[in-house]
Amino acid sequence: MLFPTTCILPACIVLVSLTLSAALNLTLPHQHPDPEAVVQDVHRRLNASLSRRLLSSSSSSCGTGNPIDDCWRCDPNWASNRQRLADCGIGFGQSALGGRDGRIYVVTDSSDSDVVDPKPGTLRYGVLQEEPLWIIFSADMMIRLKHELIINNFKTIDGRGHNIEITGNGCLTVQDVSHIIIHNIHIHDCKPSGNTNIRSSPTHVGFRGVSDGDGISIFGASHIWVDHCSLWHCKDGLIDAIMGSTAITISNSYFAHHNEVMLLGHKDSNAPDSGMQVTIAFNHFGEGLVQRMPRCRRGYIHVVNNDFTEWQMYAIGGSANPTINSQGNRYTAPVDADAKQVTKRVDTEENDWADWNWRTEGDIMVNGAFFVPSGVGLSAQYSKASSLEPKSAGLIDQLTLNAGVFGDPRDTSGISNPGFSGAGTTTATTADGGGGNGSNVGDSDYFGMIFGSDAPPAHSSATSILLSLLIILVLYTITNRGALLSLQLLTL
Repeated sequence: MLFPTTCILPACIVLVSLTLSAALNLTLPHQHPDPEAVVQDVHRRLNASLSRRLLSSSSSSCGTGNPIDDCWRCDPNWASNRQRLADCGIGFGQSALGGRDGRIYVVTDSSDSDVVDPKPGTLRYGVLQEEPLWIIFSADMMIRLKHELIINNFKTIDGRGHNIEITGNGCLTVQDVSHIIIHNIHIHDCKPSGNTNIRSSPTHVGFRGVSDGDGISIFGASHIWVDHCSLWHCKDGLIDAIMGSTAITISNSYFAHHNEVMLLGHKDSNAPDSGMQVTIAFNHFGEGLVQRMPRCRRGYIHVVNNDFTEWQMYAIGGSANPTINSQGNRYTAPVDADAKQVTKRVDTEENDWADWNWRTEGDIMVNGAFFVPSGVGLSAQYSKASSLEPKSAGLIDQLTLNAGVFGDPRDTSGISNPGFSGAGTTTATTADGGGGNGSNVGDSDYFGMIFGSDAPPAHSSATSILLSLLIILVLYTITNRGALLSLQLLTL
């Protein structure tokens, strides 16, 4: 690629912007320019957490190897430092701040009787405020929403310490906002509602049409992290992310008893969803599920170290050329001989999807499950991932041990319970990494990766170009040598 030798500065800036945007394939402002670097960071942090667990005494350590949980849960005083959780995210949504830099807001009233003028002390009153808030609860609560709960920027809904259930009409709406964390909440039996006025901020009340009945609806939003939630039985999706949403992590959650579990991408023709980037990690896709775990349109989806124990149609589906990077998962196929395939290209002929980048790396296939990959194995986007050969799927039981809300029946960790009072715990059996192509737990590199140092990956060529151009523009501004900027021919 060549830039002209001489150009007018404003024209150069426009040209550079367009060139860099094309080079980095950016369609959204919060899209990461190098998704592969994010994937490698997840691997690195998981390796570090598993290594620490291996080196610690099993009788005295609460570490599970799960890098998110081990970041905060071993602190016996976690309840006095709740906002530390915001520093524990991984993947594309790891920068979600929630209400980390704000005050603690305590929900003391479980009612939701007025969606235009909610009472102080209710959940609705807290989530619509303009300031960052870390929202917690004073007691166990069943919150039956009158209409959809519209969440404002920089909010955390933190259910640790109590049994918190959100149900009813509309459920959670994350629309055109950023920096949202939803943690340790039951969300279930959500129904469509609307055609009414609903307050979305202290200064705005607007008319809302009928909502879809999603558990969590993410619409045009960024920096979103859903962690340790249990979701089931909603009218539409359990979690849907559409209309240019990006920088999302969905982790440590439990999904059950639902048809269309998770939709990522609005429709095939919606170009902004090409910039959607989602990490799906350490989740348990459990009983009574049918399809869409997830169903993707466009974007880059990293599916890593999840346990898929039931589907009736397929687990991962897509259309419009999404990138699917499946690493270290366990897929257990149903009894139905016609539903063994993990993947489904929706309404697309094979000659159209043959070049899509769908990869399986180190996954364990159980009961006849099979993943149909596609695309060029050593494409630029996957050359690093292919060389890493993750092998940690044998540790799935350990990594997903506490998936869902802490204290639910699946949580048998024997660790001090941050979920809710009265939940029984038993002593857990340590996963030994056996079976399939799982790793040897004696090997500290659980993904089979070799890193020369802890240094971050080298800058991509496009990033180097950007830095060089910024230096040139700065020098031009300092020297102020005229309206024409001479650039030497650059061969890229």
